[in-house]
Amino acid sequence: MKIKPLGSQGVTASQLGLGCMGMSEFYGSLNDEESTKTIHRALELGINFLDTADMYGPFTNEILVGKAIQHKRSSVTLATKFGIVRDPNNPMKRGVNGKPDYVKQSCEGSLKRLNTDYIDVYYLHRKDPDTPIEETVSAMAELVKEGKVRGIGLSEVSAETLRKAHAVYPLTALQTEYSLWSRDPEDGLLQTCAELGIAFVAYSPLGRGFLTGQIKKFEDLAEDDYRRHSPRFQGENFDRNIQLVHKLQSLAEKKGCTASQLALAWVIAQGDHIFPIPGTKRIKYLEENAGAPGVTFGKEELDEIDHIAPKGVAAGERYPSAAMGSVNK
Repeated sequence: MKIKPLGSQGVTASQLGLGCMGMSEFYGSLNDEESTKTIHRALELGINFLDTADMYGPFTNEILVGKAIQHKRSSVTLATKFGIVRDPNNPMKRGVNGKPDYVKQSCEGSLKRLNTDYIDVYYLHRKDPDTPIEETVSAMAELVKEGKVRGIGLSEVSAETLRKAHAVYPLTALQTEYSLWSRDPEDGLLQTCAELGIAFVAYSPLGRGFLTGQIKKFEDLAEDDYRRHSPRFQGENFDRNIQLVHKLQSLAEKKGCTASQLALAWVIAQGDHIFPIPGTKRIKYLEENAGAPGVTFGKEELDEIDHIAPKGVAAGERYPSAAMGSVNK
Protein backbone atom coordinates (compact mmCIF):
# COMPACT_ATOMS: atom_id res chain seq x y z
CA MET A 1 0.00 0.00 0.00
CA LYS A 2 1.40 3.34 -1.05
CA ILE A 3 2.27 5.80 1.74
CA LYS A 4 2.23 9.44 0.67
CA PRO A 5 2.11 12.96 2.13
CA LEU A 6 -1.22 13.83 3.72
CA GLY A 7 -1.36 17.49 2.84
CA SER A 8 1.75 19.63 3.10
CA GLN A 9 2.28 19.83 6.85
CA GLY A 10 4.50 16.77 7.34
CA VAL A 11 1.93 14.05 8.02
CA THR A 12 1.93 10.90 5.86
CA ALA A 13 -0.74 8.22 5.41
CA SER A 14 -1.66 5.22 3.31
CA GLN A 15 -3.49 6.18 0.13
CA LEU A 16 -6.44 4.11 1.35
CA GLY A 17 -7.63 4.49 4.93
CA LEU A 18 -10.06 2.68 7.21
CA GLY A 19 -13.15 4.35 8.62
CA CYS A 20 -13.91 2.84 12.03
CA MET A 21 -17.31 4.42 12.78
CA GLY A 22 -19.42 1.37 11.94
CA MET A 23 -17.47 -0.77 14.39
CA SER A 24 -19.27 0.92 17.30
CA GLU A 25 -22.59 2.25 16.02
CA PHE A 26 -24.97 3.00 13.14
CA TYR A 27 -24.61 -0.07 10.89
CA GLY A 28 -26.22 -3.04 12.62
CA SER A 29 -24.61 -5.67 14.83
CA LEU A 30 -21.35 -5.02 16.68
CA ASN A 31 -18.43 -7.29 17.53
CA ASP A 32 -15.42 -5.65 19.15
CA GLU A 33 -13.23 -8.72 18.72
CA GLU A 34 -13.91 -8.92 14.99
CA SER A 35 -13.43 -5.17 14.61
CA THR A 36 -10.09 -5.32 16.41
CA LYS A 37 -8.94 -8.11 14.11
CA THR A 38 -10.00 -6.00 11.14
CA ILE A 39 -7.89 -3.08 12.35
CA HIS A 40 -4.90 -5.39 12.85
CA ARG A 41 -5.36 -6.85 9.36
CA ALA A 42 -5.51 -3.33 7.92
CA LEU A 43 -2.11 -2.56 9.43
CA GLU A 44 -0.72 -5.82 8.02
CA LEU A 45 -1.93 -4.75 4.56
CA GLY A 46 -0.24 -1.36 4.94
CA ILE A 47 -3.47 0.54 5.57
CA ASN A 48 -2.27 2.72 8.43
CA PHE A 49 -4.70 5.66 8.20
CA LEU A 50 -7.42 5.06 10.82
CA ASP A 51 -10.39 7.41 11.25
CA THR A 52 -12.62 7.75 14.29
CA ALA A 53 -14.46 10.50 16.26
CA ASP A 54 -15.55 11.19 19.81
CA MET A 55 -19.23 11.14 18.77
CA TYR A 56 -19.09 7.55 17.47
CA GLY A 57 -20.66 5.50 20.20
CA PRO A 58 -20.56 8.14 21.62
CA PHE A 59 -16.97 7.78 22.87
CA THR A 60 -16.80 3.97 22.55
CA ASN A 61 -15.21 3.92 19.10
CA GLU A 62 -12.18 5.87 20.27
CA ILE A 63 -11.76 3.42 23.14
CA LEU A 64 -11.98 0.47 20.72
CA VAL A 65 -9.43 1.98 18.33
CA GLY A 66 -7.13 2.93 21.18
CA LYS A 67 -7.07 -0.62 22.49
CA ALA A 68 -6.58 -2.07 19.02
CA ILE A 69 -3.49 0.01 18.28
CA GLN A 70 -1.88 -0.44 21.68
CA HIS A 71 1.80 -1.32 21.05
CA LYS A 72 1.27 -0.39 17.35
CA ARG A 73 0.87 3.36 17.74
CA SER A 74 4.06 4.32 15.90
CA SER A 75 2.87 2.61 12.72
CA VAL A 76 -0.54 4.33 12.69
CA THR A 77 -1.68 7.67 11.26
CA LEU A 78 -4.52 8.33 13.69
CA ALA A 79 -7.32 10.77 12.96
CA THR A 80 -10.23 11.72 15.19
CA LYS A 81 -12.87 14.44 15.26
CA PHE A 82 -14.68 16.65 17.75
CA GLY A 83 -17.47 19.21 17.64
CA ILE A 84 -20.65 17.13 17.38
CA VAL A 85 -21.93 16.96 20.94
CA ARG A 86 -23.86 13.92 22.15
CA ASP A 87 -25.04 12.84 25.58
CA PRO A 88 -24.62 9.08 26.19
CA ASN A 89 -27.88 9.24 28.18
CA ASN A 90 -29.71 10.79 25.23
CA PRO A 91 -27.65 9.78 22.16
CA MET A 92 -30.23 10.85 19.59
CA LYS A 93 -29.84 14.49 20.57
CA ARG A 94 -27.16 16.43 18.68
CA GLY A 95 -25.40 19.72 19.19
CA VAL A 96 -22.35 21.44 17.69
CA ASN A 97 -19.62 23.17 19.70
CA GLY A 98 -16.50 24.81 18.29
CA LYS A 99 -15.74 27.12 21.19
CA PRO A 100 -12.03 27.35 22.13
CA ASP A 101 -12.46 25.91 25.62
CA TYR A 102 -14.40 22.97 24.20
CA VAL A 103 -11.66 22.34 21.63
CA LYS A 104 -9.12 21.76 24.41
CA GLN A 105 -11.54 19.81 26.59
CA SER A 106 -12.44 17.49 23.71
CA CYS A 107 -8.83 16.87 22.77
CA GLU A 108 -7.93 15.84 26.33
CA GLY A 109 -10.84 13.40 26.32
CA SER A 110 -9.84 11.89 22.99
CA LEU A 111 -6.19 11.50 24.02
CA LYS A 112 -7.28 9.62 27.13
CA ARG A 113 -9.74 7.33 25.32
CA LEU A 114 -7.27 6.62 22.50
CA ASN A 115 -4.53 6.00 25.09
CA THR A 116 -2.04 8.10 23.15
CA ASP A 117 0.10 11.19 23.69
CA TYR A 118 -0.75 12.73 20.33
CA ILE A 119 -3.28 12.70 17.49
CA ASP A 120 -1.99 12.83 13.91
CA VAL A 121 -5.00 14.66 12.44
CA TYR A 122 -7.58 16.40 14.61
CA TYR A 123 -10.73 17.53 12.79
CA LEU A 124 -13.57 19.87 13.62
CA HIS A 125 -16.46 17.54 12.77
CA ARG A 126 -18.95 20.29 11.91
CA LYS A 127 -18.65 24.07 11.85
CA ASP A 128 -20.22 25.74 14.88
CA PRO A 129 -22.65 28.40 13.56
CA ASP A 130 -22.23 30.38 16.79
CA THR A 131 -18.42 30.47 16.82
CA PRO A 132 -16.26 32.13 14.15
CA ILE A 133 -14.14 29.51 12.41
CA GLU A 134 -11.06 31.65 13.11
CA GLU A 135 -11.56 31.21 16.86
CA THR A 136 -11.98 27.44 16.62
CA VAL A 137 -8.94 27.01 14.38
CA SER A 138 -6.79 29.23 16.61
CA ALA A 139 -7.58 26.94 19.54
CA MET A 140 -6.80 23.87 17.42
CA ALA A 141 -3.49 25.43 16.41
CA GLU A 142 -2.57 25.74 20.09
CA LEU A 143 -2.88 21.97 20.35
CA VAL A 144 -0.26 21.61 17.60
CA LYS A 145 2.08 23.96 19.43
CA GLU A 146 1.60 21.91 22.61
CA GLY A 147 2.51 18.69 20.77
CA LYS A 148 -0.87 17.07 21.34
CA VAL A 149 -1.83 17.21 17.66
CA ARG A 150 0.35 16.95 14.54
CA GLY A 151 -2.08 18.40 12.03
CA ILE A 152 -5.55 19.91 12.04
CA GLY A 153 -8.47 19.64 9.67
CA LEU A 154 -12.11 20.45 9.06
CA SER A 155 -15.07 18.34 7.97
CA GLU A 156 -17.99 19.24 5.71
CA VAL A 157 -17.20 22.92 5.25
CA SER A 158 -17.44 25.18 2.22
CA ALA A 159 -14.46 26.35 0.17
CA GLU A 160 -14.94 29.83 1.65
CA THR A 161 -14.70 28.52 5.22
CA LEU A 162 -11.72 26.39 4.25
CA ARG A 163 -9.83 29.45 3.01
CA LYS A 164 -10.65 31.45 6.15
CA ALA A 165 -9.44 28.64 8.37
CA HIS A 166 -6.28 28.00 6.36
CA ALA A 167 -5.36 31.69 6.64
CA VAL A 168 -5.34 31.33 10.43
CA TYR A 169 -3.26 28.15 10.52
CA PRO A 170 -2.25 25.77 7.70
CA LEU A 171 -4.67 22.86 7.49
CA THR A 172 -3.55 19.29 6.92
CA ALA A 173 -6.81 17.82 5.66
CA LEU A 174 -10.45 18.38 4.79
CA GLN A 175 -12.84 15.47 5.29
CA THR A 176 -16.05 15.41 3.24
CA GLU A 177 -18.29 12.78 1.68
CA TYR A 178 -17.23 11.96 -1.89
CA SER A 179 -18.16 9.06 -4.11
CA LEU A 180 -19.74 8.18 -7.42
CA TRP A 181 -23.10 9.23 -5.99
CA SER A 182 -21.88 12.24 -3.96
CA ARG A 183 -19.85 14.43 -6.32
CA ASP A 184 -20.59 17.86 -4.84
CA PRO A 185 -16.93 18.42 -3.83
CA GLU A 186 -16.15 18.80 -7.54
CA ASP A 187 -17.83 22.24 -7.34
CA GLY A 188 -14.74 23.90 -5.90
CA LEU A 189 -13.70 21.96 -2.80
CA LEU A 190 -11.36 19.52 -4.53
CA GLN A 191 -9.76 22.35 -6.46
CA THR A 192 -9.35 24.53 -3.35
CA CYS A 193 -7.69 21.69 -1.45
CA ALA A 194 -5.26 21.09 -4.31
CA GLU A 195 -4.46 24.81 -4.55
CA LEU A 196 -3.79 25.18 -0.81
CA GLY A 197 -1.91 21.89 -0.35
CA ILE A 198 -4.65 20.36 1.81
CA ALA A 199 -5.39 16.64 1.62
CA PHE A 200 -8.97 15.72 0.70
CA VAL A 201 -10.15 12.78 2.81
CA ALA A 202 -13.19 11.16 1.19
CA TYR A 203 -15.51 9.49 3.65
CA SER A 204 -18.32 7.14 2.55
CA PRO A 205 -16.55 6.54 -0.79
CA LEU A 206 -18.76 3.47 -1.21
CA GLY A 207 -22.00 5.36 -0.64
CA ARG A 208 -22.46 3.96 2.88
CA GLY A 209 -22.13 0.48 1.41
CA PHE A 210 -24.75 0.95 -1.30
CA LEU A 211 -22.24 1.01 -4.16
CA THR A 212 -20.86 -2.40 -3.11
CA GLY A 213 -23.93 -4.18 -4.43
CA GLN A 214 -24.34 -6.05 -1.15
CA ILE A 215 -27.57 -4.20 -0.26
CA LYS A 216 -30.22 -5.46 -2.64
CA LYS A 217 -33.39 -4.37 -0.86
CA PHE A 218 -34.37 -2.07 2.01
CA GLU A 219 -35.08 -5.08 4.22
CA ASP A 220 -31.40 -6.09 4.02
CA LEU A 221 -30.73 -3.31 6.53
CA ALA A 222 -31.04 -4.26 10.21
CA GLU A 223 -33.88 -2.69 12.19
CA ASP A 224 -31.42 -0.45 14.04
CA ASP A 225 -29.35 0.43 10.96
CA TYR A 226 -28.92 4.20 10.59
CA ARG A 227 -29.28 3.92 6.82
CA ARG A 228 -32.99 3.16 7.16
CA HIS A 229 -33.38 6.90 7.86
CA SER A 230 -31.29 7.99 4.88
CA PRO A 231 -33.35 9.37 1.96
CA ARG A 232 -31.23 7.49 -0.59
CA PHE A 233 -32.15 4.14 0.92
CA GLN A 234 -35.90 4.73 0.98
CA GLY A 235 -38.78 3.97 -1.37
CA GLU A 236 -38.48 5.12 -4.97
CA ASN A 237 -35.03 6.55 -4.26
CA PHE A 238 -33.77 3.07 -3.40
CA ASP A 239 -35.26 1.62 -6.58
CA ARG A 240 -33.65 4.32 -8.73
CA ASN A 241 -30.29 4.10 -7.01
CA ILE A 242 -30.09 0.32 -7.29
CA GLN A 243 -30.20 0.71 -11.08
CA LEU A 244 -26.99 2.74 -10.86
CA VAL A 245 -25.37 -0.04 -8.82
CA HIS A 246 -26.36 -2.65 -11.41
CA LYS A 247 -24.66 -0.60 -14.14
CA LEU A 248 -21.50 -0.23 -12.05
CA GLN A 249 -21.50 -3.95 -11.32
CA SER A 250 -21.67 -4.73 -15.04
CA LEU A 251 -18.78 -2.37 -15.71
CA ALA A 252 -16.75 -3.90 -12.87
CA GLU A 253 -17.36 -7.38 -14.22
CA LYS A 254 -15.95 -6.33 -17.60
CA LYS A 255 -13.01 -4.75 -15.80
CA GLY A 256 -12.30 -7.88 -13.78
CA CYS A 257 -12.83 -6.28 -10.38
CA THR A 258 -15.64 -5.88 -7.86
CA ALA A 259 -18.06 -2.97 -7.78
CA SER A 260 -16.43 -1.82 -4.51
CA GLN A 261 -12.98 -1.82 -6.05
CA LEU A 262 -14.21 0.08 -9.10
CA ALA A 263 -15.91 2.75 -6.97
CA LEU A 264 -12.86 3.21 -4.73
CA ALA A 265 -10.44 3.23 -7.65
CA TRP A 266 -12.52 5.96 -9.30
CA VAL A 267 -12.19 8.16 -6.19
CA ILE A 268 -8.43 7.56 -6.07
CA ALA A 269 -8.18 8.49 -9.76
CA GLN A 270 -9.68 11.95 -9.16
CA GLY A 271 -6.48 13.38 -7.69
CA ASP A 272 -3.27 12.45 -5.90
CA HIS A 273 -4.34 14.58 -2.92
CA ILE A 274 -7.45 12.44 -2.35
CA PHE A 275 -7.52 9.73 0.36
CA PRO A 276 -10.65 7.55 0.50
CA ILE A 277 -11.43 6.01 3.90
CA PRO A 278 -14.00 3.24 3.32
CA GLY A 279 -15.45 1.91 6.53
CA THR A 280 -15.82 -1.76 7.36
CA LYS A 281 -15.77 -4.00 10.40
CA ARG A 282 -15.05 -7.23 8.52
CA ILE A 283 -11.74 -8.55 7.23
CA LYS A 284 -13.37 -9.93 4.08
CA TYR A 285 -14.45 -6.51 2.87
CA LEU A 286 -11.25 -4.84 4.06
CA GLU A 287 -9.18 -7.20 1.92
CA GLU A 288 -11.46 -6.57 -1.05
CA ASN A 289 -11.11 -2.80 -0.63
CA ALA A 290 -7.32 -3.13 -0.35
CA GLY A 291 -7.25 -4.29 -3.98
CA ALA A 292 -8.71 -1.00 -5.23
CA PRO A 293 -5.43 0.91 -5.71
CA GLY A 294 -4.40 -1.75 -8.22
CA VAL A 295 -7.37 -0.92 -10.46
CA THR A 296 -6.57 1.78 -13.02
CA PHE A 297 -8.57 3.37 -15.82
CA GLY A 298 -7.98 4.70 -19.28
CA LYS A 299 -9.68 7.88 -20.45
CA GLU A 300 -12.45 6.01 -22.26
CA GLU A 301 -13.22 4.03 -19.12
CA LEU A 302 -13.40 7.18 -17.01
CA ASP A 303 -15.69 8.74 -19.61
CA GLU A 304 -17.93 5.67 -19.44
CA ILE A 305 -18.11 5.89 -15.64
CA ASP A 306 -18.96 9.59 -15.89
CA HIS A 307 -21.75 8.72 -18.29
CA ILE A 308 -23.14 6.09 -15.91
CA ALA A 309 -22.72 8.17 -12.75
CA PRO A 310 -22.73 11.88 -13.63
CA LYS A 311 -22.87 14.55 -10.94
CA GLY A 312 -26.30 14.53 -9.30
CA VAL A 313 -27.15 10.99 -10.38
CA ALA A 314 -28.21 9.78 -6.92
CA ALA A 315 -31.87 9.99 -6.00
CA GLY A 316 -32.45 11.66 -2.63
CA GLU A 317 -30.32 13.79 -0.32
CA ARG A 318 -27.32 12.17 1.33
CA TYR A 319 -28.59 13.02 4.84
CA PRO A 320 -32.03 13.56 6.38
CA SER A 321 -33.09 17.21 6.13
CA ALA A 322 -32.06 18.15 9.68
CA ALA A 323 -28.50 16.90 9.16
CA MET A 324 -28.17 18.51 5.73
CA GLY A 325 -28.38 21.89 7.44
CA SER A 326 -24.93 21.42 9.01
CA VAL A 327 -22.90 20.46 5.92
CA ASN A 328 -21.01 22.60 3.42
CA LYS A 329 -20.98 25.58 5.81
